[in-house]
Amino acid sequence: MAGNRRFVSGRPIHGHEVAAAAHASGGQLPHAVVLGCIDSRVPLEAIFDQTFGSICVIRSGGHVVDRAVLGSVGFAVSALNVPLIVVLGHVRCGAVDATVSALRTDSRPDGDVGYLVDEIAPALDGLGLDDPDVGAKAMRAHVTRTVRRMRDVTGVPEAVAAGRVSIAGAVYDLDTGQVELLT
Repeated sequence: MAGNRRFVSGRPIHGHEVAAAAHASGGQLPHAVVLGCIDSRVPLEAIFDQTFGSICVIRSGGHVVDRAVLGSVGFAVSALNVPLIVVLGHVRCGAVDATVSALRTDSRPDGDVGYLVDEIAPALDGLGLDDPDVGAKAMRAHVTRTVRRMRDVTGVPEAVAAGRVSIAGAVYDLDTGQVELLT
């Protein structure tokens, strides 16, 4: 979170220069794996003021979890000994908004966008779809559900029980740049 505070205050210490890339080319020792959305307004390394090799980044529409995501998190934990898994949602997420819209109209987008909606929809069970804050509540519920799914990644339950891995959920505010920890 210190990196996010530096980012928000306009005082990042990590740029993205070629020299930093060359320095990291000898090996990686990431201290976190971050699962986030593909939204171009949510650049994970910048948000947390991180440089090359310091975090593993996994992105998917609406931070939806599939087997590739599960395998990537598992690899980060087992092969790279990453001690922290972060699930980062963001306000005004198009995939979450599409899910709310689909549930309100009892419809489903065609094709692969429909897959994203299908994967996000269970997190919204029990939410009042007419609530003016449904978007924010839906994102929080989706992040919370995704954090629970991270606990099922091969090797993660044992690493959490042994105190080697922590899992956190958070939401990024597009307007302020701040990350709010949920868990």
